Amino acid sequence: MGRCTTHPVEEVQQEQTCTVSIHPGEKQVVVPRGTTLLQAAEKAGIYINASCNGKGSCGKCRLIVESGNVESDNTSLLTEKEKQKGYVLGCQTRATGDVHVVIPEETLEKKLKAEGMGKEATTKLHGLVDPITPMMEKITLTLDPPTLDDSVSDLDRLIRPLKQNGHDTSRMRTSLKVMRQLADAVRQDNWQVTASLLQKKCSAELVKVSPAKDEPTSLGLAVDLGTTSIVVYLVEMADGKILSAASGHNRQASCGDDVINRIVCAEKDGVKKLQRMALTTINDLTGQALAGLDAKASHIDNVVISGNTTMTHLLLGLEPKYIRREPYIPTVSEFPIMQAGEIGLKAAPHAGVFIMPGPACYVGGDIVAGVLYTGFYMSEELTLFIDVGTNGEIVLGNNEFLMTAACSAGPAFEGGGIRWGMRAEDGAIEKITLDPNTLAPEYSTVAGKPPRGICGSGMIDLMSEMLLKGVVGQDGKFRHGPEHPRMTVFNDEAALIIEYGEKLGMDEDMIFTESDIKSLILSKAAVFAGFTVLLEEIGMDFSMVGRMIITGGFGQHLDIEKAIIMGLLPDLDRDKFSYMGNSSIAGAYMALLSRDYRREALSISNTMTYLDFSSNTKFMDEFTKAQFLPHTEGRLFPSVQVNNVCKGNAA
Repeated sequence: MGRCTTHPVEEVQQEQTCTVSIHPGEKQVVVPRGTTLLQAAEKAGIYINASCNGKGSCGKCRLIVESGNVESDNTSLLTEKEKQKGYVLGCQTRATGDVHVVIPEETLEKKLKAEGMGKEATTKLHGLVDPITPMMEKITLTLDPPTLDDSVSDLDRLIRPLKQNGHDTSRMRTSLKVMRQLADAVRQDNWQVTASLLQKKCSAELVKVSPAKDEPTSLGLAVDLGTTSIVVYLVEMADGKILSAASGHNRQASCGDDVINRIVCAEKDGVKKLQRMALTTINDLTGQALAGLDAKASHIDNVVISGNTTMTHLLLGLEPKYIRREPYIPTVSEFPIMQAGEIGLKAAPHAGVFIMPGPACYVGGDIVAGVLYTGFYMSEELTLFIDVGTNGEIVLGNNEFLMTAACSAGPAFEGGGIRWGMRAEDGAIEKITLDPNTLAPEYSTVAGKPPRGICGSGMIDLMSEMLLKGVVGQDGKFRHGPEHPRMTVFNDEAALIIEYGEKLGMDEDMIFTESDIKSLILSKAAVFAGFTVLLEEIGMDFSMVGRMIITGGFGQHLDIEKAIIMGLLPDLDRDKFSYMGNSSIAGAYMALLSRDYRREALSISNTMTYLDFSSNTKFMDEFTKAQFLPHTEGRLFPSVQVNNVCKGNAA
């Protein structure tokens, strides 16, 4: 018989894995052979934008392979010069051996421009809530020391003054953990204690008893759990002061730009993966917010989270797949008050967590928070509210009714699916004009940094400028050929050159293609159709709208006039428009500090009537009509016609 040679288990395992080194950041991660570089970066905790959920269609997960063995699929999204320099798409490139990877400057995660943060916003929100009634009520008590004549238990001795102070102790739960800490806690500070009571809907829970001298300052955490980005406010619960804030990309973005892609990813890879990504982002941002303070995560004992229905389901590890399946039902719409330890949040384990309720599968707690903050639900004036973002949620109403819908605007306004699109990060073009003769652009960027791409407000500017200057017609098609010095051809389609590659220090020009224009037209058409159908449902039209409220990330830099020219916003009197910032985090802040506002949020959610557009024939008709610049029905945009914007540009 021939002799069989065996390999040690360690050697076999070494052959089946490889090490991916990622710079900058000096991260190394061991992965199975065949793992994509995007997956390796994710495992290393490094965020890389992948708008298409790893399908290889967005071209944004660019990496440079410095050395090592990889296999890459062919792609038309990289130029030959880029390929020669080692550029690959992370989602389409698999490690077949040890690899050294460099993240190029244009791919590195940048600090988001977090609207509603800083001193100005703090001043704006401070004093908004009075009185302050948090979920976690901390009560300092002086207990009667036990005697032979007064020999009740330590717990009864604690309950007695609580009852005397008006607390309903008959419905108060006490955990075994608290009972175990009780004996020492009441005696360490001469019977001076602080009792922490978590106030729930119909009861209270005694979650902590500590010596009065050891009880730290109470902090709160307000969280805007966005599809694209997450914002946290760290709040002093005693007076409502915002001590610090932080924002960053939702790491789930590597699974796709919109909620449908996230749900598909959860079905494919499991809910726990996306839950971990959201938790990691929130906890990292909480750590950033705490870093400059003399405080610890254990000092956070009140948390409010505001997010859309899919985001809250994924954060809590709830199955989201039925949200996208007819008849589109969420698992939960109104959440009980939970504790941070149950969820995995970076806070005191016993901290109370209030999740903003949401009325429907595609209209969630972030919109309820926005309605709460803006306050139009208490006014007689008919108001249109829109949160301009991936889902394009809109609300129509006043103090008599609230109707709401999501118009699935898609991620285009946040950079998704746009060749050079990006979020409002440093270097994003946020304002732009075109010279009427040469079409040469003048632009400004976020933080004045060198241009890296174009964000939502910049795209709206560009669309209206191209229409104004006759670069495109009302059909969204270019009116100039490649012979024009500002025009080129990319993947067999016409494109406008925003900036030349040599000026950017790159081999590729920054361009805006007809596909990009089409994506934006579809997004704006969905929003405008949503407005129209909601109004028609109650027998009204735009002339009856008294106020238009815009919220969302890039709204602060939105040029209302140009948004009307492209047909995104209705042609109303300009003084009817108002921008109210990040209303989701503002509403979460209000609920964090006030029992009344938490109850009000529940009432708002229950009052809303949800209109589903997915099978609505009126919506599809209006959506088709709105796929024109600004619209097929010119009467809806009288000021645009008066200004002769569209003259001579019709298809």
